[in-house]
Amino acid sequence: MFIQPVYNILLLPDVTYYFKKDFFASRADELRPGTQLLFTLLRNETEESSLRAEDFYPIGLSARVESVNEEDVIQIRTIDRVEIISPVIENNEVRAAFAVRPSIEDFSEKEQQKTFAVVRTSLLRFVQNYQWGIWARGFILQRKNIYDLISSLSEYLNLSVDEKYAILSEDSVKSRYDLIEKAVNEFMEVAKVSAEAQEAQKDGQEQLYREAALKKQIDYLQKELDDMHPENISDVRKFEKKIAESGMNKEARREAEKVLNRMRQEGKESHEYGLLYDYLDFVTSLSWKAPQFVPINLERAEKILDEDHYGLKKVKERIIQQLAVMALNKKQYGSILLFVGAPGTGKTSIGQSIARALGREYVRISLGGIRDEAEIRGHRRTYIGAMPGRIMEAMKRSGSSNPVMVLDEIDKLAKDYGGDPASALLEVLDPEQNSTFTDHYMNVPYDLSNVLFVCTANTTDTIPEPLLNRMEVISFPGYTAVEKYHIAKKHLIPRAMETMGIQKNMLKITDSALRQIIDEYTMEAGVRDLKKSIETLCRTAAVELVKSTSSDAEKSGTRISVTKGNLSDYLGRKQIRTERRLSSGTPGVVTGLAWTRTGGAILFIETKLTKGKGKLLITGQLGDVMKESVQIALTLVRSLYPQESRVLEDHDLHVHVPAGAVPKDGPSAGITLTTALASLITGKTAATDCAMTGEVSLRGGVMPIGGLPEKLMAAQRSGIKKVYIPFDNIEDLDDVSEEVKEKLDIVPVKKVTDVLKDQALM
Repeated sequence: MFIQPVYNILLLPDVTYYFKKDFFASRADELRPGTQLLFTLLRNETEESSLRAEDFYPIGLSARVESVNEEDVIQIRTIDRVEIISPVIENNEVRAAFAVRPSIEDFSEKEQQKTFAVVRTSLLRFVQNYQWGIWARGFILQRKNIYDLISSLSEYLNLSVDEKYAILSEDSVKSRYDLIEKAVNEFMEVAKVSAEAQEAQKDGQEQLYREAALKKQIDYLQKELDDMHPENISDVRKFEKKIAESGMNKEARREAEKVLNRMRQEGKESHEYGLLYDYLDFVTSLSWKAPQFVPINLERAEKILDEDHYGLKKVKERIIQQLAVMALNKKQYGSILLFVGAPGTGKTSIGQSIARALGREYVRISLGGIRDEAEIRGHRRTYIGAMPGRIMEAMKRSGSSNPVMVLDEIDKLAKDYGGDPASALLEVLDPEQNSTFTDHYMNVPYDLSNVLFVCTANTTDTIPEPLLNRMEVISFPGYTAVEKYHIAKKHLIPRAMETMGIQKNMLKITDSALRQIIDEYTMEAGVRDLKKSIETLCRTAAVELVKSTSSDAEKSGTRISVTKGNLSDYLGRKQIRTERRLSSGTPGVVTGLAWTRTGGAILFIETKLTKGKGKLLITGQLGDVMKESVQIALTLVRSLYPQESRVLEDHDLHVHVPAGAVPKDGPSAGITLTTALASLITGKTAATDCAMTGEVSLRGGVMPIGGLPEKLMAAQRSGIKKVYIPFDNIEDLDDVSEEVKEKLDIVPVKKVTDVLKDQALM
């Protein structure tokens, strides 16, 4: 049924109302005798084109059109009080369901008539003192009941919309009559005050009415002033209340009141009014009150972390440690956590899990590409278009003073003439300083010490040292094939099917097909490409499901089974050509291990001698550090093999690392380069099922490297059986999955000669 919204009209049941036809706008032509409709009060006087569901009070009246005369006057009779259910606004028309709201009949008919008689008599006595009293007397005597009387006089009673709604929404008939009687008595007292014709009241009840009337008159006069001078009064009063209730610290309150006074003096016509308004609106929207500590349930936190993320045992342990420290201190405490790892390993999403475990608000800020310090600290209000920084904007969005705030991609901050945003973050991420963080736009300190900051990065190489020192680095290792399998089964497949609208019984992906997707369609440390592949499979299946006829669906249940045999029908040919270990050995070719932003990979170091004059040629798009590793390896081989290395004097040496389109750099290929050159000049072949990683020195020592878990996973994935690692990296094996360690023979070495001897190259 359509709703006719009204404003500032007293609506009561069983009353006849008369409206001009244009009151109903475009719906007027729909109204015929007997037409049913709903009336509901609006909270504020609002244009129909901008109505929202929250603009209506929830209780209204059902009504019926009685007549439409030739003068376009529509007579409408109200029926019952009703509850408006689920209003919907479409094309400036409001429709809703409704349910009758019964009244509490706690006032007899006799008592109602008595109250009506008392009110009518009071009004008749009141109007006889005025020139228009004769007309008013006849008008009053025509009313048959108290509802009819109060409704016809409502525009003179100076009742607010809330007061009119209070009368309508009152379930008790007796209480409703009391409100009406009170409104009439206050009206008469207000009139007496306005006419300065009141007399001293002897009766205690009348004195109460007078006091209420005086307060009502003050409010009424204030409203009159607002109507006469609408420049700034309502906004000022609104912000006065907000500032009083905000719980600001002294500095913030002093600044806000200073801006408010300036706003009061400037007025709405001032070009600075909007800037002052925006500032007050921002600072009063922040949560300033210190949060109460909520006890932390570690068991619940562990359960949530396990529900949302598979694996990541060490990461979860460190998070639980942080929460335990907070639980003991009963406040925010501990290091700023920096999650570092390849894309798709769950760095950002685990921040949401932490927020859920703590029962706090979650807010995320993407820092990638930010190059202006003002993006962090805000702009000073002297600039046109000044805005607060992203930190305080996020605090406003969260609506809390202790959210979990994820600073995403902190390694991708940039800097230019606008300043260094990484330096601006130093104060934000320092627990000793952020309790008085000052945004340039606000120009007052704000306490960020209750915020749990979590940062993410793909690498620490580009993070400035002072900023990195303020954070505790927690590495997110890549997922093994088994972990990816469980993540896909538990999270990715159900989520993808739900997103595509595929029911559980419509699609089945066999375990063998899922493992083939992991092995042959993705090659990454995280699960982002795996997620995309599963979504592609589900979309292809969705097309097949939609094309199925209803009869076919009834016969077969429209169930699709994706197996290893038909996987290519849904995903096409496999996308990834995973590097496999060499099937046969060649002198001068050795397998190395590399770390990339997407995880680990194996690479082949290829060396070749050709007739020449001892020149060195390096290809494969190697960086400066890796080129230096070639020079070190060459010098080291000359010293280890003085006789065999004479061949280098009348031959040119060519060192190549395949996949020339991919830039490569880093010192960890030193041991591989040395072994390849030793194999070349001795003419002996290194084992093809072996790989190695480690930086070498001119003394022949093997120095530690980074990214060991990812490199070992790449070796295991490529069919390598034996891996040489630096002896100093033994402790890093704790971060390597047991699944990987079980399938590899990991040999720690201190000297490059340990590798050469084990490979029978010396």
